[in-house]
Parts: sequence; C-alpha cells; structure tokens
Amino acid sequence: MSSDPIHISRKKAVYPIGEPLRRYLQRYNREADLPITYGQLRDFQESIPLTDKDGKDTFWETAIYPAYAMDAIHAGLKKIYALLKAGGDLKVQQHLFIERIDYCTFGNTNPFRIRIVNRYNEVYDYFYVKVADASRIYGLELEDLLSPNIINFLTSKDTLIEEHIAGIPGDVFARNYLHRPEFNPKRIAKDFVKFNERCLIRILGDMRAYNYVFVITPDFDDYQFRIRPVDFDQQFYEGEVKVYQPQFFKENYPFVELALRHFNPQVMAQYQQEERAMIAQRMRSERVRLMDLRHALRQDTPAPPEKVEALKHSLARHYEDASFETCQTTADILERSLWRLISKR
Repeated sequence: MSSDPIHISRKKAVYPIGEPLRRYLQRYNREADLPITYGQLRDFQESIPLTDKDGKDTFWETAIYPAYAMDAIHAGLKKIYALLKAGGDLKVQQHLFIERIDYCTFGNTNPFRIRIVNRYNEVYDYFYVKVADASRIYGLELEDLLSPNIINFLTSKDTLIEEHIAGIPGDVFARNYLHRPEFNPKRIAKDFVKFNERCLIRILGDMRAYNYVFVITPDFDDYQFRIRPVDFDQQFYEGEVKVYQPQFFKENYPFVELALRHFNPQVMAQYQQEERAMIAQRMRSERVRLMDLRHALRQDTPAPPEKVEALKHSLARHYEDASFETCQTTADILERSLWRLISKR
C-alpha cells in the first residue's frame, strides 16, 4: 500500500461508438432500436433535489417533464425495460409503471436512473440511460466475458442502457457492515484480493469504494461475498498502473488492512492465482467473442495516445515484462495482459 497520490482525469473524454465496435454490438445482440434516447430525456423542464431516507442530498435530481410529453416518455421507457429484461416481450409492460426519472448532477456522463414499479406487488427495479461511451462499453463487455458476473446492457446510436447492479456500495459496506460479528472477515478480504487482481488483469480503473458494490449471499454455514464494479468509465483510460489496482485508493484501505491482518503473502498469492486461472478458463470458453472484441478495439482509440504510451511503460515496470514496451495500441496492451495468463500456464 502506498501513500503516493493517484492522479485520475477530472473530466474524462467521452468516445463515441465507432463502426467496428457498432458491428460487434450488432453481432452479439447488444444493439437495439430504442424508442427513447438520452438526448430526449435531457429535455426536462425542471428538477427537484432527491434526498435519501435521512434527508441527505444524494446528488440526484428528479426530472419533471411537460405534461404533453409524459405518456410517450413513460411508454418508451417501459418498452426499453422489456427489451433489456424480458427479451423484448412487450406483454410485461402491462403491469409496469414509471415512478421516477432521476438525473445525476455529478460525474462524467450525467446518467438518468429510471425507477420502474410492478403495480401488482409494488416491487421496483432500476435501469440507467446514459451517453454511449466506447471505453465504458468495452469495460462492460470485458466484465461480462472475463468475470463471474453477467452484465446486461443495450446500445442505440449515442445512447447506452444499463441494468441496475444491486448490492451494498463499498463505502457503505466499510462503514456499516464490515465489522458485523456474523460476517467472516477472511471471506471479505479474500474477495477483495481477487477483485484487485481481476481489475488489474482486465485493466479496469478507478475502483474506489463508491464505484463497486458488495453482493452478500447466505451459504449453508456462513456468508459469501462478491465485489462487483458498477462504474466502467475508466476502462484502460489512464496511464498509471496503480489506477487499475483498487488496493492503492485510500477509500479501500479498510479492506487492504483486513487482508494484511488475516493473510500472509503466500495465501494472497494463492487467491491471485485462483483468479488468474478463472479468467484464463473464461478466455478459452469465450475465445471467439474475445477475438471479435479485440478486432474492434484494434481499430478504435478509446484513450489518448499519450496515456496509452504511459500505460504500456507502467505495466512493463510492474510486471518486469519488456514485451509491454512493444505494444502500439490499447488492443495490444489488453492482449498482452490477458496472454500472460495463458503463456505462463
């Protein structure tokens, strides 16, 4: 763990979807003809600050639209939900209604969060409408292909639709759940070690505690924990390797300290190897799709050239692997990072 500050771009550029990536998304049924776009949702008249149950500002605002536009907006959002969650079966719309459309006032892309409710049992769900950022889409796709987590999203022109990833935000977990007596701290620390390794290998950055959630699953004699990222904006965008290692963010120090307290280096190495083996197995089972994604990425530029150059040097130093120095593109860097898992086995 280092006290050196980590520098992350305050305002990350948004990269539009290029034709190679668009063809990939169409081939794998990620592209859809959506009835509502991000730009249309931006046409709200006014908004009301949204507070949490304790009255604190959430940095979200509830958008208010003209009365004449509400029916069309709500109908379109229900259709999007059917496409996202029910394979396009529009019959599910009949018992759903849009309760709230929230607009995020911070971050790079100012997403909308849609709260949709089942009128029969009042069970609610969320989904998000965002600006389609190519680097984020690569991050979502790599998470789906290489992690234990399934990611569901759709794109259409300059709009991205994401399902809600349920869980306890990492900062809330550290504050309110970490030291609960019924939770085994070693299991929490184990998943953080594996999560840290997975982020580095697939080059997903900025995993501060509020950018991932804990999913808690009761087992027959204990609880299992899984950490899931919810923010994919920093997919191979920055040039410093520490950005891709959650252990170096001060917000994650409670989990780092937990791992250091309970594990020696040999145990940590075991968990890291387990994660590498899992990713290698997923690479084999998804090799065709990964090749197609790599082909799209090779024709794309989802990061500034100077940061691509810095990242390859930083990874070469980290791994003591000069082959990173020969990388010319983001695709080369990702391929080298993944190939190391296979070539050393």
